[in-house]
Amino acid sequence: MFSPGWAGPGKVERFEQALLPHLDAAFNLARWLTRNQQDAEDVVQEAYLRALSFFDSFRGGDGRAWLLTIVRNTCYTWLRKNRPPEASVLFDEELHSTGEETGNPETLALRNADRRLLEQVLEELPLEFREVLILRELEGLSYQEIASVAGIRVGTVMSRLARARQRVARQLHDRSSKEQKGGL
Repeated sequence: MFSPGWAGPGKVERFEQALLPHLDAAFNLARWLTRNQQDAEDVVQEAYLRALSFFDSFRGGDGRAWLLTIVRNTCYTWLRKNRPPEASVLFDEELHSTGEETGNPETLALRNADRRLLEQVLEELPLEFREVLILRELEGLSYQEIASVAGIRVGTVMSRLARARQRVARQLHDRSSKEQKGGL
């Protein structure tokens, strides 16, 4: 247990109880925004330190949304300092595989190819679309929670989600059509 001298009695315990259950969600968001495991780990560590230092301003309620807001802001600060806007890192398949490899080899190969294609398409989405899609589809946040985390209106969340889904569907369709034509 972490007990800095400046933390009041019970603060660390309340912090751990409220925010540590959301560590996976924090890392997942940071990983998709930074596109790199080590950078995501650094960002999450910095975000948790910030969350602890500002924990007195947390008024209860949804700790996950509060934490993800801090993670998001920390990611954007980190990206501005460390990456030019067009820089990207390839998705790490081993890091994000589910470990649920059941079925025959052909089914596994198709499932892995589909997963890699989807991950590649997600990686190529503009950051504002990728962010809302990850928060909604992978983290299961409501539109209102996404709006709170991203600091945008609910209508903007809905619009970005619709555009992100359209882009993903179009890219998947285009790439699958190219593969079918190339395979014939």
